[in-house]
Amino acid sequence: MTDKAGVADAVAALRAIGYYLERDRQPTHRVKAYRRAADTIAALPATEVRARRRAGTLTELPGIGPKTEAVIVEAMDGATPSYLVKLEEAAGELTTAGKGLRADLKADLHLHSEWSDGGSPIEEMARTAHRLGHSYIALTDHSPRLTVANGLSRERRLQQLEVVAELNKKLQDELDGFTILNGIEVDILDDGSLDCDSEILARLDVVVASVHSKLRMASEPMTERMVRAIANPHVDVLGHCTGRLITGGRGTRPESEFDAEVVFEACRQFGTAVEINSRPERLDPPKRLLAMAVEMDCLFSIDTDAHAPGQLDWQVYGCERAEDCGVTSDRVVNTWDQQKLVEWTAS
Repeated sequence: MTDKAGVADAVAALRAIGYYLERDRQPTHRVKAYRRAADTIAALPATEVRARRRAGTLTELPGIGPKTEAVIVEAMDGATPSYLVKLEEAAGELTTAGKGLRADLKADLHLHSEWSDGGSPIEEMARTAHRLGHSYIALTDHSPRLTVANGLSRERRLQQLEVVAELNKKLQDELDGFTILNGIEVDILDDGSLDCDSEILARLDVVVASVHSKLRMASEPMTERMVRAIANPHVDVLGHCTGRLITGGRGTRPESEFDAEVVFEACRQFGTAVEINSRPERLDPPKRLLAMAVEMDCLFSIDTDAHAPGQLDWQVYGCERAEDCGVTSDRVVNTWDQQKLVEWTAS
């Protein structure tokens, strides 16, 4: 085994551990420890990592502790690290339902990278999505007003467009035509306008519009706010419509109040898909509203809202709920191939 191969195996093992911990919703600090260790050794010449492994000085590197050192040593010795084996054996299926609809999905249209509040590079998110069976994704990092999520300024958004273009040249060759679509999760402002100028929105392939502020607004103005955003010709998907949180580290949060019949009718009329958000702490919309949207003949997008690679596997949670409520594949926009999807968003 070459020095380079041994180090590459160690990096892959550390990132795989991070993936399984994320998938299992383990504490963020545990995940970051393994991802930080992977980044540390990936940035060094393979010869230096190999020399430190022989000298027993890996733990002198920033972000490398006894546990991550053990993983590196086992991987560099040509074995599958025992901790990774344990995680793989314990992983199992997230749910036994939703498999039919999940098999039809070709993309995830709502996910975040380290450019905003995600924890991993764009390329790692893309490669994980490809490994999970997708043929494309939409990268939807936040808009500028959401500063708590490191929302992208206009300048950073333009820079990201260039980065994605270069990545696509690389990945389409390596991953059988896999494509990263340029997208955004844009804030719906208090008056229903969008937190991004029209010139930028027109350059993007997918626009997910979501309410992130003043979630306790009274029903009538909230309804008007949402409908104005839905009617915007740039908006393709209405993200996590109630804003609820039902579990997780951020605590719980009740649903926003709005006239769901009016909002879903606007989605139907303006061709805006209702997102079925698969994050375990959201599972938004609730089933009673999801069933209403089905009855009102809405389109849907089943997305993870992933902020890390391991969370991309959560899509099956949304599929399970969609199947329970009678959502069929033909009404889910991310079952479409990339060309049809982009033609739809452009229209």
